[in-house]
Amino acid sequence: MASDQTRSAILAAAERLYADRGFGDVTLRDIVAEANVNLAAVNYHFGSKDELIAELFVTRSIQTNRERLNELKAAEERGGGRASIEDIMRALVGPPLRGCLGPDREGSTAARFMIRASIESVPPIRRIKNREVDHLRKFAAAMRRAMPGRDDTELYWGLHFALAMAHHTIREKERLLRLSEGKCDLDDVRAIIDRVVTVSVMALTMGDMPAKPAARPVVVHGRLTRQDL
Repeated sequence: MASDQTRSAILAAAERLYADRGFGDVTLRDIVAEANVNLAAVNYHFGSKDELIAELFVTRSIQTNRERLNELKAAEERGGGRASIEDIMRALVGPPLRGCLGPDREGSTAARFMIRASIESVPPIRRIKNREVDHLRKFAAAMRRAMPGRDDTELYWGLHFALAMAHHTIREKERLLRLSEGKCDLDDVRAIIDRVVTVSVMALTMGDMPAKPAARPVVVHGRLTRQDL
């Protein structure tokens, strides 16, 4: 088997096994048996199990992030350089939700692998998530252009919460189905995206939180002290 074919066979076998069984239960020997290669080939192409997992995750993430950025770019072009906050949120959460949910997608090996990656979050994947944030900075910059008067901290929290809603929906869809007794339709991906976008935009546009009321002065023996005045 040619070197490129061997590498592709290892990646395909590893993705199938991880999607089916999770990261903890799959060994390198399982992967080489599935790919019909020898253990030396895995070590040659990837060096370790962690590096193999990392390459799979990066490959899938690049596809999602490219789709996100393409949608963001199109939204900003339509808006003459400034996209609406609704379109920015849709570009952020739409691709991962479409990639993992829906009857035409969720059974695929790629979707099941990314769901596993979200649920189990093994060390090599956590390191990549914590390090690779440049594409998210572009979304933060677009949000800043869309809402120039908004505090940066609020924008970062808004972005974070939007991602959290999308990822939690992907991870916990079975629980939501059981909880709602099937009333929440997890096959209607467009409606799911609309819900996440609506809540995200509401959180960012509802205005500043009301100021906390001033603390009531402490009364000592029925009268105010000098420090209270």
